[in-house]
Amino acid sequence: MTTGHDPRPAPVHLRAGGTSVVVAVDGGRLPRILHWGQDLGALDEDALAGLHRAALPAIGDSAVTYPQPVPVLPQLAEGWLGRPGLTGDAEGRRWAPKFREATFDLDPGADGGPVLRSTAHDPEYGLTVEVEIQVLAAGGLVRQRARVTNEAATPYRVQGLELALPVPPSASEVLDLTGRWSLERVPQRRPFHVGEWVRASRGGKPGLEHTLLLVAGEEGFGFRHGTVWGTHLAWSGNQVLAAERTPADTRHLAAGELLLADEVVLGQGESYRSPWQYGSWGTGLDALAARFHRHLRARPGHPRSPRPVVLNTWEAVYFRHDLATLTALAERGAEIGAERFVLDDGWFLGRRDDTTSLGDWSVDPAVWPEGLEPLAARVRELGMDFGLWFEPEMVNLDSELARAHPEWIFDAGHGPGLPSRHQHVLDLGHPEAYACLFERMSGLVESLGIAYIKWDHNRYLLDAGHGPDGRPGVRRQVEQAYRLMAELKAAHPGLEIESCASGGGRVDLGVLEFADRVWPSDCNDPHERLEIQRWTGLLVPPEMQGTHIGAGESHTTHRVHPLDYRAEKALWGHLGVEVNLLGVDDETRAALGRWVAFHKEHRTLLHSGEVVHADLPDPALRLEGVVAADRSEALYAFSVTERPSTWPPGRVRLPGLDDDRLYSVRAVYPGSPPPAGAVLPPWQRDGVTLPGRVLRLVGVEAPSLDVDRSVLLRAVSRPAS
Repeated sequence: MTTGHDPRPAPVHLRAGGTSVVVAVDGGRLPRILHWGQDLGALDEDALAGLHRAALPAIGDSAVTYPQPVPVLPQLAEGWLGRPGLTGDAEGRRWAPKFREATFDLDPGADGGPVLRSTAHDPEYGLTVEVEIQVLAAGGLVRQRARVTNEAATPYRVQGLELALPVPPSASEVLDLTGRWSLERVPQRRPFHVGEWVRASRGGKPGLEHTLLLVAGEEGFGFRHGTVWGTHLAWSGNQVLAAERTPADTRHLAAGELLLADEVVLGQGESYRSPWQYGSWGTGLDALAARFHRHLRARPGHPRSPRPVVLNTWEAVYFRHDLATLTALAERGAEIGAERFVLDDGWFLGRRDDTTSLGDWSVDPAVWPEGLEPLAARVRELGMDFGLWFEPEMVNLDSELARAHPEWIFDAGHGPGLPSRHQHVLDLGHPEAYACLFERMSGLVESLGIAYIKWDHNRYLLDAGHGPDGRPGVRRQVEQAYRLMAELKAAHPGLEIESCASGGGRVDLGVLEFADRVWPSDCNDPHERLEIQRWTGLLVPPEMQGTHIGAGESHTTHRVHPLDYRAEKALWGHLGVEVNLLGVDDETRAALGRWVAFHKEHRTLLHSGEVVHADLPDPALRLEGVVAADRSEALYAFSVTERPSTWPPGRVRLPGLDDDRLYSVRAVYPGSPPPAGAVLPPWQRDGVTLPGRVLRLVGVEAPSLDVDRSVLLRAVSRPAS
């Protein structure tokens, strides 16, 4: 560890995972990032000092109107007219902090990656701020957070704490995501104009419409080309992401928790710490995503056992529960190769539809006179583990819990507020409510041997007033949800949790510290799932995305698709089945079994390899896949999503392979072979062997497919002759 107090030290160079972050730490000021992106190689102090001088702008009579290196915590008092880093006050005073006398220390960080910590003070305001910047060894992500401490006697109200990551002038476009229920992760682009592009979430969770990441990149960037920089906030509550370009043409990406009134009021000696802001970069979105994937896969708690194939009961039976039907469903699931049986909504006291009973987490004796033990035991006899659905943070007013403890329901002064799906929010900030919930959930996990919890979260926290005074309780709710997940897993080693929130409404690196997978969408329509999974994959690797084979007619869009297309789109994640296996014929069950077997055969590749997407000129076509870490094999899917304006589709290039190795490429058909008389390109009949460089630069002729059809292409390396 090195420590610096020299007012003019050379910049600090943080290097790990192919990333360089060069940070100015001179003049007693908080850190300013001079470079974030491609590794610059080893630089001595003279080179770093020269880089610093080369990065300083010419300044005339006013530093306020000229460009400056973007501070990680921008301050108005230092001449920053853009989004401020820290906003707050003490009874209307101390609202323009100026931190100085900064010191820093550099920790090599051993295996985790180097860490720069800087501490600065505002003696007039009695505030101290500590900033921590780390480049992670696994993947080369940069992450940063800050902590502000009030040293004065007067309480200090924190209104916001946002950190900033700079991007260069070549970042001329901004990409973010939007969406709605059953159509999450819809991309949208815009020029990086002067001003602010701000995406905020105010519903107590990131939300279905949340952007997931905010990306700036070179004009026309795609998955395989154009340098991009993106930021993400590891937090499951209210938040803000912003892309800002100033009139002086500095550009940065900012992120922070969005705080409600008086959620953070610091007494003397008290501190507030921001969530981690993450940054990833790369040549194309695939490289940006790969850094997040490598980071998640390197964590000690990342799920490493083969991801069990799930049979979920929701779309098969909905609320129609009985032992005989669900036992038969489990038996059919075991026949096709399912390894985990998840009993969804409808099992608890009085639950016949979604209007009642949330919060009453005891098994309904009217539906389950012998309890759930016979079903759980039969599931285990069949070689599957047993999972159960909960919505722990929600409550119906028509429930025993709400009638007994109305004070446990959030209320901002107008009663429990608008219902959503007939439900309201249980305030986990009440210690008694938290204890009650933990006791009931933990007791069921213990008594039933539950291996997996599908954790749902359907209502936004519109009016989350903590009783009895109605102060905002959103931040506390998120912390308590994290705590509940952590304590359940600590009490029951091996327990896995899925984060579901009306589908993909709570997908972030905060909840993924506790959850083992996310549910990207309630929509199982493969036409929509292709895009939802593609864009969720900017952050989440395949093994952490739940991808289920749904019914022939989608329950959300009412489109009809053949089994092979539904199964192929579910192949690429943590596979599950929601088809009602009791309502399909033997031929369909056999085909499902073949797809499950194919997934098991290839899931080591799918759940450890690098995800790739070809940049195809025709928006009606898609090619994506997974390439093994050692480049020995790859699996791709070529799909047609709408009718192209030209036909046939032409050649498609296969990304990600080793240029200097030979690959045998064949079309594979886990379900049904191509129909008799299908028009196939000549190479597809017997396969083709070509160098990776040729497959990357020239490609292969794509098969002619109807809309919403696909074919799998498998590439396996061969020794050079």
